[in-house]
This record gives sequence, C-alpha cells and structure tokens, in this order.
Amino acid sequence: HAGLIGEEGEILFDTCRESGVNTEFIRRIPGKSGHTIIQVDRSGQNCILLYGGANQSMTREYVDEVLGHFEKGDILLLQNEINLLDYIIDRAYERGMEIILNPSPYNHHLDSCDFSRISWFLLNEIEGWQVTGEKEPDRILAKLGELYPEARVVLTLGGEGSVYQYKEEQYRQGIFKVEVRDTTAAGDTFTGYFIASILEGMPVPDGLRLAARASAIAVSRDGATASIPMREEVRL
Repeated sequence: HAGLIGEEGEILFDTCRESGVNTEFIRRIPGKSGHTIIQVDRSGQNCILLYGGANQSMTREYVDEVLGHFEKGDILLLQNEINLLDYIIDRAYERGMEIILNPSPYNHHLDSCDFSRISWFLLNEIEGWQVTGEKEPDRILAKLGELYPEARVVLTLGGEGSVYQYKEEQYRQGIFKVEVRDTTAAGDTFTGYFIASILEGMPVPDGLRLAARASAIAVSRDGATASIPMREEVRL
C-alpha cells in the first residue's frame, strides 16, 4: 500500500501492518489523516461524509518514487480519494502497469483523467451512471464497452449481485443472503477480494463468487475495517 497519513495516523499504519500489508511506501506528514464520518440507518444503509486530509497532499515526487519500484504487468488499484489521480494514471500507464480504477467518490477531478488507460473499472450503479450518463445496468455496461472497449468492467448492483464484462464475455454473480447490519465496507471488501482473486490467477466466475461471499460476511457485521473478513473465513 502507498499513501499519506497525518500525525495521528498510527492506528491506520498499525492496522495495515497487522493485517499483513506492506507499509514501506506509507508516509506520515503534518496535519490530519483522511477520514470519514459514517451514518448508518436502521436497514444497514449508510451515508458517508469524506474529509480528504493527508490524502489530498500527494506530490509528483512521491508518486514517482513509489511507481519507480513497479514495472510492466504489476497491478495498481486507485480510488478518487487522492489528488494527482490523472498524473498517477499517466505515469503508471507509461510503466506498463495494469490500472484498476474505482471512480469513487465521483467528482469533477476525474474529468482530467484519461480513462482509455484504465485496464479495469470496478464501480457500482451510481458511479456507472456518473461515468456514462446511463442508469440501467445493461446500458451502463454497453456504454462502457463502447467508450473503453479494451477495459474489463465489474459492475456491482447491491442486492442484485454483480456483473463482469469484457468485450463479448459476461458473467453474473448473485448475492449470498445474510442479515444486514452495516453495508459500509461492502464495496471495499468486494474490490479487495476480487483483485486478490486476479492475483491468485482464479477464473473470473470464481473471483466474483469469492468477493460476493466476503462482502456478505462484511455486511453482517458492524463497522468498516473491523467487518472485513480474513481470507480463512471465506469459502468458495
């Protein structure tokens, strides 16, 4: 993992390290870490307020330093919670990296990004609408295929599961029904597990199923990071 944390960010650093994440590229800077304020209603749905903090303090020098350790074929996962996203995409593309983008939260900063350089889009229905202008899942997928024909797409549909699309290839995965307590980390859990499945060389249908199972466990628990299951908890 690479990123910037504030002066009080030790708990974030420790959580990554204790979870087995390589923390050598995490830097501490003056000020506050990026964080969220999360409201959860009685049905388990959430409303998230985002404070950028240290996440908005990326420099080109730091980006170049981190990317200098990676090469063609390495995978880079990005979300729109940091500044310089366009610069990061361009430099990673030049290095031949496989770029996975979750365009969340969607805002005008994404307008400066060259989406033709994205290898994978992982997004939900709302983000799909924001990127394409289409609201129906099938039309979102069709538009993404038209705009970015070389990109692979995973569209998550909440209670309707998820869909993978690449050119003429398409797979659908339903949800595993559980009692929902808190949906806060559902998308992040799905994304993490699906990308892990890619790194492990799993077939896409198996990766979707693994990610769906992990997300089901996460939404059955309270909290964000604390709700994400460890790998040994998730069965195919």
